[in-house]
Amino acid sequence: MMSRPRDIVKVENGKTEDDSSNHSPPDLPKLMPGGNYIKTGRDSAKSTCLIFAPHEDECGILAKFLKIFLKHGVNLLHIESRPSTRQPGRYEFMVECAPGGNISAAITDIRATCDYFNVISRDYKDNQGSVPWFPRRIRDLDKFANQILSYGAELDADHPGFTDPVYRERRKYFADIAYNYKHGEPLPRVDYTAEEVETWGKVFRQLTELYKTHACKEHNHVFPLLVQNCGYREDNIPQLEDITNFLIDCTGFRLRPVAGLLSSRDFLAGLAFRVFHSTQYIRHPSNPFYTPEPDVCHELLGHVPLFADPAFAQFSQEIGLASLGAPDDYIEKLATCFWFTVEFGLCREDGDIKAYGAGLLSSYGELQYALEGKAELRPFDPVKTGIQKYPITEYQPIYYVAESFDDAKEKLIKYATTIPRSFGVRYNAYTQSIEVLDSKPQVEMLVGNITNELAVLADALKKL
Repeated sequence: MMSRPRDIVKVENGKTEDDSSNHSPPDLPKLMPGGNYIKTGRDSAKSTCLIFAPHEDECGILAKFLKIFLKHGVNLLHIESRPSTRQPGRYEFMVECAPGGNISAAITDIRATCDYFNVISRDYKDNQGSVPWFPRRIRDLDKFANQILSYGAELDADHPGFTDPVYRERRKYFADIAYNYKHGEPLPRVDYTAEEVETWGKVFRQLTELYKTHACKEHNHVFPLLVQNCGYREDNIPQLEDITNFLIDCTGFRLRPVAGLLSSRDFLAGLAFRVFHSTQYIRHPSNPFYTPEPDVCHELLGHVPLFADPAFAQFSQEIGLASLGAPDDYIEKLATCFWFTVEFGLCREDGDIKAYGAGLLSSYGELQYALEGKAELRPFDPVKTGIQKYPITEYQPIYYVAESFDDAKEKLIKYATTIPRSFGVRYNAYTQSIEVLDSKPQVEMLVGNITNELAVLADALKKL
């Protein structure tokens, strides 16, 4: 495990604030429904992120770089340090720059004084400058896995574990594991502490009481299989490797550890490959039924069971495929659709309303609230759902109801055709790659392959 990175520095209205100072945490919100690793509010392609490692790891080096940004009139939205994967024992900085100022001049000055420098523009472009960059092969996910908007080891002042040094060190341990993970490696196994298992058990017992009456049939069908195959028990926190092996056998979905918040574009791109970026840490034991960010309870109890269902897995992947190369405003709309479906979705089942969203299935209070009839229910429609505003620190006032996962998938596929892209995309499960469909011969070849598949199916149907 690497040495502990310096405390995160936040920038608000041009002023810096060191989170390691002695803050008094404010009263916690009444509840936090969970959430996802889509960073809301500060995720636009209008900002640019820079990652750089100074020549020397000297005291006050950050102040020198801040003077460069000030000199060129570049306002900073976020600054943090993180352990360097290129130079063990050293640190590098990630800064998010707001639009405006002479950022090109600032980049030139900073690059001249760094051992490593990389520009992470949220306005990705291909070599021709016409299409936002997106991963083409599953290994390409490594390219942005560490381009996180905040390092998971750092906690806000209102976090239950903010003043707990043991918990913060433990969070750093989990973040470092994810930060150094590469595709193709075995998923890191974790020896959870007795206290962490106890916290998991409290949440596990509380939620499983409601699943039979409140969760959708697909969730209730898969959950016993997770108990049998993946070690889902109240006295055991399952391992990502065991869960991934199970999901691959079911739908081809897999989990990947994540060290912090990803942008919407990057998070959704993972879904296109049937990859879900998952946390491994658990909420603070002082408040086991509250978490200000997703933890293993949210991921493994809320998300994982549905990723084993073929129809839901396909729906989730369609959101990811629709995001590839999409303009920024459509990324925001797709992220909102994700919020109201994969996170807080409801569905009709034999005349009743059931929950399938992970934010509901990992929150005892909101799971009950959503099905009590107090909130407004609307039919899922990507066009309307994608522009709906929503709170992230309280129960949802509006929920969207899907007639079925297949129905939601067909609506999303139809919606994806309205996204302004000069090409189509197709996932090749054999090569785990994205095929960009931008030529007539290419499409004609695929049509021929589909025709052959239909012939095989027609022949099989005759023999039944």
